[in-house]
Amino acid sequence: MRPETLAELADLYGVPVPPPLTPGMAHGWAAFQTRYDAARAALRTADDIARVVAEAAAGDEADGAGWLELQVDPTSYAERLGGLEPVVEAVLAGARGRAMGIVLAASWARPPAVAEEVAALAARYASAGVVGFGLSNDERRGRVADFAPAFRIAADAGLLAVPHAGFYEPAWHVRDCVTMLGAHRIGHGVTAAGDPGTLDLLAAKGVALEVCPTSYPPLGVIADFTALPLRTLLDAGVPVALGSDDPLLFPGGLHRQYEIARHELGCTDAELAELARQSVAASAAPAAVQRRLAAGIDAWVAGV
Repeated sequence: MRPETLAELADLYGVPVPPPLTPGMAHGWAAFQTRYDAARAALRTADDIARVVAEAAAGDEADGAGWLELQVDPTSYAERLGGLEPVVEAVLAGARGRAMGIVLAASWARPPAVAEEVAALAARYASAGVVGFGLSNDERRGRVADFAPAFRIAADAGLLAVPHAGFYEPAWHVRDCVTMLGAHRIGHGVTAAGDPGTLDLLAAKGVALEVCPTSYPPLGVIADFTALPLRTLLDAGVPVALGSDDPLLFPGGLHRQYEIARHELGCTDAELAELARQSVAASAAPAAVQRRLAAGIDAWVAGV
């Protein structure tokens, strides 16, 4: 959500908004979740939700993204809109006409039965713009095996499996999400860098990690950008898709993540191009879109 949109809607609905996270300080998950929930509380109507989706797409387009996959937990808004389906319809309305797909996510913190309901919902909208099913929130609050039935529902519908994992939990958590949930991509997964066996598994199966540099120092995952194990992942052959996670709370969009890769982590132009290629390949973008984006990356490399 754009900061100005949050300010406008919070004022409109009389919603209190906590102060931003203090730059340069590490915070616990609770500090992030409190602010995230406060931002979600400012979305009261279908039009509000559609607006935020459209603005998020426009922001990524301005940053150079040719395809966006936006993750939404529809249970967060179901009570306000009268059910899960109206939430999905609002999200898809905001996405309409954009080069993007929607990932419907359940929560590690809620019962597996809720995840199965969201997975079934994602399956119903698989031909209408929903491209994946995920798990969000604090991974420490759920057991991987308990969510396997939900991911089977998503797999049967041909959806990408994209759970958050390996943010706080060690590499075993990433490995279990691949072997038990059939993950195609892992949200974050940076702790996998500490286990050669997990790296080998990710590389062999072509499971991409959605690495979001600006998210990690504020939540104490790493001390600073130089500690991000991007080089370890690339050297192990693990596909990486750079992402911006939540620019509202961790300032910096997609372009900023590539700046960090270049200036803080020393990635060459060829490596930045390969990161972009891997992002495209790990996406649910239609084949024609993938070909167009790949050609654009090649043209950028040729013109450098």
